[in-house]
Amino acid sequence: MEENFSEITLRPLDLSDVDDFMEWATDDRVSRYCSWEPYTSKKDALNYIRDIIVPHPWYRAICIHKKPVGAISVKPYFGNDGCRAQVGYGLAFKYWGKGIATRAVELAAMIVFKEYPNLERLEGLVDVDNVGSQRVLEKAGFVREGVLRKYMIMKDNCRDMVMFSLVATDLRRQMK
Repeated sequence: MEENFSEITLRPLDLSDVDDFMEWATDDRVSRYCSWEPYTSKKDALNYIRDIIVPHPWYRAICIHKKPVGAISVKPYFGNDGCRAQVGYGLAFKYWGKGIATRAVELAAMIVFKEYPNLERLEGLVDVDNVGSQRVLEKAGFVREGVLRKYMIMKDNCRDMVMFSLVATDLRRQMK
């Protein structure tokens, strides 16, 4: 029997979600292309949720039928009148390949372009080897702009990254 993933929503993640958070945050397949290492203790996860996630300007749980199965964040770049922000996301492994991350990115883009009136550009920066995440952004309407060579340190290695963008005018065209 195929599961129904039609009810994908985004909501703030809080301390009561720690057990769901641990499902993806402890998995090295999920964190492989992320800047963070898998969590090994519930205490560390609770501290991270309390100290980083709750005060974050835009961090949401990706939920299926109200159960968190991943997370998505949008980080505005301050100092440029808020015209640019970066999206990042992670999803529990068992939900990969089902269109959930793509739908979450689409929802997040629609919301943040409304919530941040000066936002003109939403960026996605993806490791050159993370083909699955590149497909998520492409399916969500982002444009692949190019490879930034030796762009950032990830897990003690200087990595090439692929830059994707969605600009406000692209989103308005897609929604027509």
